[in-house]
Amino acid sequence: MQQSLFFSVLVLANSPYQQTHFTTRVHNGIEYGDMQLIGEVYDILKNAAGMGNDEMATLFEEWNKGELDSYLIEITAKILAKKDDITDGYVVDHILDKTGMKGTGRWTVQEAAEQSVAAPVIAAALDSRYISGRKEERVAASKLLTGPSDGVPTVDKAQLISDLQAALYCAKVASYAQGLGIIKAASDKNEWNVDLSLCASMWRGGCIIRAGLLNKITAAFEKDASLANLLVDPGFAKELNERQLAWRRVVSLGVASGIATPAMSAALGYFDQYRRESLPANLIQGQRDFFGTFQIVLLLRKRETIDSHSYPNTFDVFRWSYLPAKRS
Repeated sequence: MQQSLFFSVLVLANSPYQQTHFTTRVHNGIEYGDMQLIGEVYDILKNAAGMGNDEMATLFEEWNKGELDSYLIEITAKILAKKDDITDGYVVDHILDKTGMKGTGRWTVQEAAEQSVAAPVIAAALDSRYISGRKEERVAASKLLTGPSDGVPTVDKAQLISDLQAALYCAKVASYAQGLGIIKAASDKNEWNVDLSLCASMWRGGCIIRAGLLNKITAAFEKDASLANLLVDPGFAKELNERQLAWRRVVSLGVASGIATPAMSAALGYFDQYRRESLPANLIQGQRDFFGTFQIVLLLRKRETIDSHSYPNTFDVFRWSYLPAKRS
């Protein structure tokens, strides 16, 4: 995190150190997710589309001129294009695949849990760094564990590139939604009154996650400061709905090919859970009550003879009669 960004947030938001430090660290967690998503796209371009470094560098340069415009996309193109001055290859191919970390991603995931906010993209990015660090174990496992026997399915390269652009955009929106959700929850709990539009606006300059997408995010919260989640902003909702099939094709290709897409898949799972009125949590809650006698809420059907105006509450709280299991 650049010092200039830290003080710009402090001055413009006119916030005490505690909440300023909080938003700065969540920024770093979003950064984890963004980098992992780009890494997964790189993996698919290389191993499913069969693209070389120069070709990928050109593609990322092109993407950086449009809706994916960002500092991380910009430097990805430069990293992929960098030739090795010792061999005839590229520097990226000689970098050991073990990702380091300073702990801010772990802190963001811990804080998300503390605030009861789902942050699966950041968590997936953190887990991916843990797995990358076990290089020796992975080398040994590669000699025993295999992927799909049919290898990578045949794909239309142009279609795949178009799908990856759409999927990356959607996943980035979901990732920002999760990070901003953590800030919103902490702000509401501690009465910080953090202005999320201002927060997004200041991330546009001088920081690693600066991106053109932040202009839209800023506008969304300026339009509706009480927005429950970035996903339900009408503009973003329309884009996600229109591009979701491309997003699903990318995740499906990863599964079929044995190419791990933990962050991309987590983003899609988050979208699919958040958009549904009903989730299987009813069964899980029933299981909890069965073995632990937890209080549950039962949705009762209104009787035709009952005046709904007199009895507006269609929910009733009760306890099942099962004996509680001993908790271990």
